[in-house]
Amino acid sequence: MGWWQIGTDSLAGSRFVVSPLTETIAALKILHAASGSHPGEQAWLARHLPAYRARLAAEPLDGLLVGAAIGRTWNADFLTPTPLGEGEQSFEEEVEAVRAADPAAAVPQLAVALGGPVPEPLRSARDLPERMAGVLTWVWRETVLPDWARRRRILEADVVARTAQLVRGGWAAALDELCPGKMRWLGDGRLQVNSRNYPPRSVDGGRLLFVPVTANTGWVSWEGTERYAVVYACAGVLADSAGPVVPQALGALLGTARAGVLVRLETPKSTSQLVALTGQGLGSVGRHLKVLLDAGLVRRGRAGRSVLYEWTDAGAVLVTAPGGVREG
Repeated sequence: MGWWQIGTDSLAGSRFVVSPLTETIAALKILHAASGSHPGEQAWLARHLPAYRARLAAEPLDGLLVGAAIGRTWNADFLTPTPLGEGEQSFEEEVEAVRAADPAAAVPQLAVALGGPVPEPLRSARDLPERMAGVLTWVWRETVLPDWARRRRILEADVVARTAQLVRGGWAAALDELCPGKMRWLGDGRLQVNSRNYPPRSVDGGRLLFVPVTANTGWVSWEGTERYAVVYACAGVLADSAGPVVPQALGALLGTARAGVLVRLETPKSTSQLVALTGQGLGSVGRHLKVLLDAGLVRRGRAGRSVLYEWTDAGAVLVTAPGGVREG
């Protein structure tokens, strides 16, 4: 397994950040794989994949570059620069780190990502970082920017929920739930960051960043010994923009915001997931859940360290009655 030895100061100074570039890289990965992990992602892919394929067909070297840079088990370093973590930067500011990467180092990095030889057209190119910046700029402008405001709300809601979880349960609880099955706190300052057999790294004195993305993907990156980042899939998936239908009568009875929480609980969800999916604040979601619990419309239970909420029989009847969510 791959793990990092994290110094006390680095852990204490770590923070969650939102990165437009990182979200765009995650979107590029979905486009490259041509596969969505849930209906909302699949709908997004259906809208944008034809134009993306046309873009690469017009520039075949770019297509070859994307496939090599995403690699088999590792990303080329110039594709995934580590965010600065000093206030939110714009996409245009962040992508300059890709553009400014050393062209001479690009081919060796591609060889690491591929785990083997780099195709000749890429070995001969002298502008690979500039080309990659161009691809990312296209993905940002055409596929991410149009709904960036909503994506940002989901990402920020996840950060709020994770921060609250950190306060309640400490780092062990917060990190164990960040990337279930891949990341976990091992104790003695050791953080398992993935399940691969990579050499351990010392994160002592550097800045440690946690960066959510809406796609079901993740990776790690670092810039020397100064900054380290863990990119993880946030709790709120990029679901259908409207979400489940809130029946008019239910909205009038409970209020639209509270009904919006209730209709999402057909399957168990945590508070952090509801925050991310609804775009409501953590305090608001908590108050809605308390009212719904007191009314007997939802129940709560534990799954490991998580507290999950779901419909009771009464809640299910109320939501799915004639005119309810399934008929909307």
